[in-house]
Amino acid sequence: MGILDIVPAGVLTGENVRKLFDYAKENKFAIPAINVTSSSTANACLEAARDIKSPIILQVSQGGSAYYAGKGLANDKQQASITGATAAALHVRAVAKAYGVPVVMHSDHCAHKLLPWFDGMLDADEAYFKEHGEPLFSSHMLDLSEEPKEENIATCVKYFKRMAPLGLWLEMEIGITGGEEDGVDNTGVDNASLYTQPPDILDVHDALSKISPNFSIAAAFGNVHGVYKPGNVRLQPELLGKHQAYASEKLGGNSAKPLYLVFHGGSGSTKDEIKTAVGNGVVKMNVDTDTQFAYLAGIRDFVLTKKDYLTKQVGNPEGEDKPNKKYYDPRVWVREGEKTLTVRVKEACTDLGNVGRL
Repeated sequence: MGILDIVPAGVLTGENVRKLFDYAKENKFAIPAINVTSSSTANACLEAARDIKSPIILQVSQGGSAYYAGKGLANDKQQASITGATAAALHVRAVAKAYGVPVVMHSDHCAHKLLPWFDGMLDADEAYFKEHGEPLFSSHMLDLSEEPKEENIATCVKYFKRMAPLGLWLEMEIGITGGEEDGVDNTGVDNASLYTQPPDILDVHDALSKISPNFSIAAAFGNVHGVYKPGNVRLQPELLGKHQAYASEKLGGNSAKPLYLVFHGGSGSTKDEIKTAVGNGVVKMNVDTDTQFAYLAGIRDFVLTKKDYLTKQVGNPEGEDKPNKKYYDPRVWVREGEKTLTVRVKEACTDLGNVGRL
């Protein structure tokens, strides 16, 4: 039985998101979450998922959302980020079914200062729900890990009470992901903050489970955004197993892995680290830095290889009167970036065991 026997193709919401993550946890695989900043990058990810018959998670960051709407728009009140995130979700909804794969449409890290962006996306979800009976997005992430634990949990509870009736999944973070991404710089945080403790996880679970079971936890185990030289980052994915064991003991029940866990800062991780994390109940792993570079690679290589065809509109090594439109047409060189991005997304899926799952 494949996942399409359980959930439909296209953007998933409500119980179908949980069914997807349950299937992943039961079958010991995880789904990569790829940050997209344009219809081009979104389509490439969907293409990769289709080719290897796998579900996929597409996500937008606050900065990526603003870019999606256009860098020429003002964003002093998060209006560009709200518009861009909405546009991205509508685009993915319009094309996802054509690719024949289940898709989780997600919004990435939202720190306290970015809550107006979060509010705007929820407004869009509520408007879409009134018309279609489901939210625009599948899920959203609140990242209040820099706030005191009590405030972090209380704010998540407040928003989850608004989200749950719409069928939205909540991802929250407790413990800080180091490094720098999308304008948030955590390179100088105390090392102890990079490792979440089991009682903190249980406190989150106790608070959110009273509202809905549809939530996941990004627990820190030394995670860092970006790619670093081997040895510079010490991941301890075995800690996730301890979180699961602690929660299972305290909660009782039949599940040895009652938590839906998320792996942040997945770019640059070793195959063994990924395997250990998935074995400990990770159902989603974020990949951004590696896929950004992969998208560049195809465009870069095309420009370097075809540079003699790209300096002017007419005239190239084949003749002074030869036109160059078939080289500088954006559909040509952008497509090269899509091809290399597709390869990297397939690699991420393979690392996570997410191949042939439909």
